[in-house]
Formats: sequence, structure tokens, C-alpha cells
Amino acid sequence: MQYDYIVIAGYFALMVAISLLFKKMASNSTSDYFRGGGKMLWWMVGATAFMTQFSAWTFTGAAGKAFSDGFAILAVFVGNMVAYVFAYFYFARRFRQMRVDTPTEAVKRRFGDTNEQFFTWVIIPLSVINAGVWLNGLGVFASAVFNADITTTIYVTGAAVLIISLLSGAWGVVASDFIQTLIVAVISIACAGVALYFVGGPSEIINNFPGGFVMGPDMNYPLLLVGSFIFFIVKQLQSINNMQESYRFLNAKDSKNASKAALMALVMMVFGAIIWFIPPWASAIMYPDAAAAYPNLGAKASDAVYLVFARETMPLGTVGLLMAGLFAATMSSMDSALNRNSGIFVRSFYATIVRKGKANDKELLRAGQIACTINGILVILMAQFFSSLKHLSLFDLMMQVATLLQSPILVPLFLGILIRKTPKWAPWATVVFGMFVSWLVVNVFTPSYVANWFGIEELTRREAGEMKTMITIAAHLFLTAGFFCLTTLFYKEEKDTHKEVTAEFFKDVDTECVEEEGQDVVDRMQRAKLGTLVIYMAAGLTTMVLIPNPLWGRLLFLACAAAVFAVGYGLKKSAKIDDLNESISVR
Repeated sequence: MQYDYIVIAGYFALMVAISLLFKKMASNSTSDYFRGGGKMLWWMVGATAFMTQFSAWTFTGAAGKAFSDGFAILAVFVGNMVAYVFAYFYFARRFRQMRVDTPTEAVKRRFGDTNEQFFTWVIIPLSVINAGVWLNGLGVFASAVFNADITTTIYVTGAAVLIISLLSGAWGVVASDFIQTLIVAVISIACAGVALYFVGGPSEIINNFPGGFVMGPDMNYPLLLVGSFIFFIVKQLQSINNMQESYRFLNAKDSKNASKAALMALVMMVFGAIIWFIPPWASAIMYPDAAAAYPNLGAKASDAVYLVFARETMPLGTVGLLMAGLFAATMSSMDSALNRNSGIFVRSFYATIVRKGKANDKELLRAGQIACTINGILVILMAQFFSSLKHLSLFDLMMQVATLLQSPILVPLFLGILIRKTPKWAPWATVVFGMFVSWLVVNVFTPSYVANWFGIEELTRREAGEMKTMITIAAHLFLTAGFFCLTTLFYKEEKDTHKEVTAEFFKDVDTECVEEEGQDVVDRMQRAKLGTLVIYMAAGLTTMVLIPNPLWGRLLFLACAAAVFAVGYGLKKSAKIDDLNESISVR
């Protein structure tokens, strides 16, 4: 166990180094702090686009779902893949071309001041709730690893995430996302390879998964799975490609880099989706009673299956590396949310409403850091609340938050880029109507009620859960989205006082962004700094060879270190350090 603590300590040292190394780059202006000044390379932006869809929930709630139900978990991630295809061909570059620093500034340009304030005070609470789910997932896992009180674990881990996101703003957030992508890739591939070896190969998983790999247990209606796949694609398409989530592409240095970032996220999602879930799939065969290992977690017991696999199968030190991966996954989502929320608060409320345009950049930076701190505290308190809901698995908790609360908000922010002529009241009215639709789903269109339409008298717990998610997505697709589309019938161009601003917004959206003069120096600085950090990370992985493991375990760590070193060496070499130093001295 002491080796795991050493690995985790090394990880936190690396994260602090990232924050300190990129702190100076975030201290020049609010634009630098909130979105890196729009100067980031595609592989950094692509890493953060990928990692924001990958929190500790993937290693816990999603892994628990894979352990219990098999192939069905891929519905969510196939939806992510389709969403990033659309992002590559259409949305990513248009989000960058909005030419704003925060998502709510885009809302202001598209829909006007009233909607900017409305979405400011809707997006921030929703982000706090989502981040609370992610932090709760990390707390569940960490408390099991350290045999510690879950509330204490949430406070400690939440504080660590807050400090790192507070220090260096968007530069530190995105840089840490890139490093964390490597950590997650290393641990995922290593665990997947070992799992396949010990279970006997992919065919063993497909043939011997309890209840059948494709259908899984407690599923009597194949059409429910088909419906889940279809509706999850629709849900993820709008969950990833909307103005609220556009912040990840606002960081890119130009339109082409924004599109390349979406392509990178797509490629990583395609390869990552299956790799992530091989260990829980194999564990369902190798350790069918894994969920019983942590009965104190209640319905969340199966969410610790990755830990059971790492402890029983992987070499010493892997649990620490796995925890580092979980910290990485959670921090990548949570620090992005904290940074985005502070930007939204400062740019759309503090600067315009409180200070009425009189605050200088230094004051706004301080206000952003204070807002980040308050948001972080609220996230910790929300995660503590979710930890008390032991009757809900993390998968069910995430789905309920995403479908019931998030869907109504995302509909106008997704369609607003596609539909250009809507009345000023359409966005906020759609959200209010969407909340009513969510109420209908909870209280009227229940799974048992809808099942009766098709002559189904009884549903298993799993079938009811799948149907509830489908009903919610379908309701918002047809009713909430339909409501927004119908508002176009009430649009009167002659009465639209905002039409000139809207026209200017869409002119920008359709006009390519090109990199600024002198960007090459910033590009090479990014490669040089990250290259150094990645090489340090490889050195740390190499020291894990010293842990007393069987030869195959030592070779596994060595292979991981070699792969990471190759990435770091490539970044350092591409930075052309001598030329970079010369350019900086000339400037």
C-alpha cells in the first residue's frame, strides 16, 4: 500500500509543477486566464475536449454499468463518437469563430442581454451539480482505496482540484488535461492488456459474460437496447455541440486547430471506449462477486470494480497509478468547469452588472479567482450530498442529472447555432418549458406508464432504468426541441431590435479565424514546457520498476514509461529549444 501512496504523491507533485509552470502565462489578462488567450494548439485542445467527457465517473459509474450489463455501456460512448464527427465537420470551427472568451458572451451576441443573464444563472448551478457528481465518483473510489471516510476524502480531493485550477487558469487546466490524457491512456491500456491475458482473450468475454455480453442480465426486450443507442446518440450530439460546451474550442489558436482538436477527441474516443471497459467486462467473469467487496457503498458497490481488478490482478503500485488516473479524469472535468464558471461570472455579471464596465483587467482576474474558489466549495458540498444517496448507483445518478436537468438547457444552446431567426424570448422560454417536460417525465410518463402502451406489464430494474432514460431523451427531443423550433413562427424581423448584433455574430461564425502574428513562439513554448513535464512523468514511471513485482509487472511499467518518454521527447524536439530561446531574446 505504501507504494500506492508514493505514486499518488508523485502525481500531485506533477500537477503542482504544471500549475506553477503555466501560472505566468495565465496572469497577463482575463482572456489568458479564462481561455488561454485563444492561442492553444490542436493537440492540447483535443486533449481537453476528450478529457471533459472522461471523469472519474467513467472509471466508477460507467465501469459499474459495464460490469453489470456488458456491451450496453458503449451506447453513451458511441454517442460521443458521433458528436465529435459533427464537431469536426461543422461545430468546432464555428464555436472558435464566435470570437468570445466565455460561452455566455456568445449567448449575449446570439440572443441578447436578457438571455445572457438567464443562462449565466442557469449554467453555473448546473455545472456545480455536474462537478459534484464527478467529485462524488472520485470520493467513492478514493475512500475504498484508502479505507477512509468518504466525506473526508471528498473534502481533501476537492481542495486539491480547486488549488490547481485556481493557480493557473485555462493554461494550467488544458496543460494538465494533456498530461492527464497520457496518464489515463497508460493505465487503461496496461489494465486492458493484463485483463485480456488473464481472462483468456476477447472471445472469453463475449462467450462467458454473465447473462450474455450483448444483452446482459435482466433484459428481455432487445428493442430497449436499440432505442438506448439511438437516443444516446441524439443526446450526446447536443450535449457536446452547444454554446455552453463551446469553451473547449474557444481555446484553439484558429479555426483549423479547433477542427483538428475535435478529430483528435474522436480518434481517442474510438480507441478508448472499448479499452476502458475490458477490465470490468473481464472482472464480471473472473470476480463475479466483486461488488460484494465494498458493501458500505450501497448501490454504488459495483462502481469500485476497477479497484477490485487492480488489487487482485495488477502488479503492486498499479492501484496508486489507477488513483492517479482517477484524479486525472476528475480534475480534467472539474477544473474545466471551475474555470468556465469563473469566466462566465466575471464577464457576464461582475464586469457588466456589478462594475458596469469600470473594472480593469487586474480586478477582473481577482474576481475570477474568488468566483473559482466559491464554486469549488459549492462543488465539494454538492458531492458530499450525493454521497448520502446510497440507493442510487453513480451511473443512474449521472443519467438523471444529465437528462432531467441538463437537456432543457442545452436545447436552445444547440439549436441556436443552426436556427438563426428566433424571437428574443425563445431561449429562456424553451428552458422553462423543458423543465416542465422533465417534471412530466418524472411524474406522468413513468417507465411503467409508457410500458403499458406496448402491453408490457412488468419491467426489471434495469429495463425500467433504460426506459426512463429513453423517455426523457425522447421527450426533450420532440417536445422541448419542437417548442424552440415552433417559436420561429413568432419571429418578426421588423420588431427585432437585436437583429444587427445577431447578423454580426453569424458573420463572425461563418468567417475563418487565423492565427495571430508571433504565434509560432507561443506554439513552441507550449511544446517545450509540456515536453519537459512529460519527460519528468516518464522518469517517475521508470522508478516504478524498483517496486518488488514479478518480471512481467516490472516490464509493464517500463513499457509505459518508454511510451510516455517518446511523447515527451517528440514535443521537446519539435519545440526547437535553441530557436525558441533566440526568438524570446529578440522579442
